[in-house]
Parts: sequence; structure tokens; C-alpha cells
Amino acid sequence: MPAGRSAVLNVMVQTAQKVGRRLVRDFGEVEHLQVSKKGPADFVSAADRAAEKILVEELQKARPKYSFLLEERGVIEGTDSSNRWIIDPLDGTSNFLHGIPHFAISIALERDNEIFAGVIYNPVVDELYTAEKGTGSFLNGRRLRVSARRDMDQALFATGIPFKGAKDHPEFLKQLEAVMSVSAGIRRFGAASLDLAYVAAGRFDGFWETALQPWDIAAGIVLVREAGGFVTEIDGGGNILDSGSILAANDALHPALGRLLRETAEN
Repeated sequence: MPAGRSAVLNVMVQTAQKVGRRLVRDFGEVEHLQVSKKGPADFVSAADRAAEKILVEELQKARPKYSFLLEERGVIEGTDSSNRWIIDPLDGTSNFLHGIPHFAISIALERDNEIFAGVIYNPVVDELYTAEKGTGSFLNGRRLRVSARRDMDQALFATGIPFKGAKDHPEFLKQLEAVMSVSAGIRRFGAASLDLAYVAAGRFDGFWETALQPWDIAAGIVLVREAGGFVTEIDGGGNILDSGSILAANDALHPALGRLLRETAEN
């Protein structure tokens, strides 16, 4: 456990771990879950809804005045206008429903319109990523740093592939071809929160994606930054949560990857 972890971060960790135990049980019974369609290739499970309910109850108990931005229930307004939880109870729902053990609980605390703290927890492998502004990023208590690779041809990048019904397939294919041609490889694991956590841990050298939601990326943003990485929109802007465009990498690869992606958009 990192020394001096704050009370609010402890609350986030304990809540994520409690929900994680529930998700692991449900994951073991994945074939029995009731599944309802939420949109093209986008499913929400009974486990997803139950996890969100537990998260809200536990965090409200600890910080009753804070607001919420939630994947399933939307906005819950609190009386504290400075603090807002941004939560994805089950990032990687499609993985979960197909029995793939790569999914996470993502909890971010936004304070005065800035991401202040984040927790990303994959309960199947018991990997707990934590970060708080000014104190660093950690995996199960071990300090994290982004990778030190400087060259694109040695770098391994992550992204997300647009699913059925998305409008940006042609643009993505151009991006994919451009990055493939200069890098050591591209991975698509299906959980943006964990992609960002892997950038913070130096497992991936960079990550980009568009059309994401705030709960997909909020916790990961502070993780990467506190691990010494850079996070912006693909065009270099800072309005990440509103635009859903994100580019995360170390100081050497962030500019190079950004230029490459922007060039594909212009061609």
C-alpha cells in the first residue's frame, strides 16, 4: 500500500474491491446472466447493474454530498458542487459476457473540474491500479512509470476498434494502417480503462481512441499523468472528457503518435 494514501482514495479502493468480489462470482456464472440489448453490439448485464448499485451505495455512505456521473444511471446531483464521482462499474462488458477475464471497475474523483484521483481494478487477476494527484500511480502498491521507449518502431500501442453501428470505421482503418506501418504492434483488448492503466505501467507505450465516454477514461487519465505520461485529445486539446478523443503516451512517443494520427485525418 502506498504510504500516505488519503482517506478518499481508501474509500475508492475498498469500494472497488467489494464490487470486484461480486463481479468475480458473477463471472463464474456468466452463462446464467440475464442479458439485455442496450444498442448495436453494446450489452448490459445484470452484473453491470448490480455493480453500479453497490458502487453508488458505498460511495454515498462515505461521501453523501458528492455527485455522480454513471454509465447506466446518468447524473446524480449532490449538494457538493466541487466533487463528482465518474464511474464505470464494468468496463469490458463484452469481454465479461464472453468469458474473457479482461474487465475492470473504474472509479474517478473529479474535483473542481479536474480529475483528482482514480482507481482501476481487474478483480479476476487482482490488479489494483491507484493514483492521486501529486502522489504518483501504483499497481498493488508498487510505483508505476510509463515506458522509456523513444522509437516508434519499438513501441507497442493499444487502441479500440469501432463496433457495429459506429460511423468512423474508414477513419479508424486509416489510423490503423498508419500506426501498423511504423510500430512494433497494436493491441485491442476491449477495456479502455485497462488500456490506460497498462500505459501507466509501461506495458503499452501508447493508447489512442475516439468516441469514448467520460467513465471509460477518467480514472485512467490521472493514472497515466501520475506515472509521468502525457494525455491529451488526439488533436492536442485538453477537452478529453467532453470530446471522447484521447491520446496517451510517454513524452517521446506522444508527439510522434499524435502527428501520425492527425496526418491520417487530413489525408
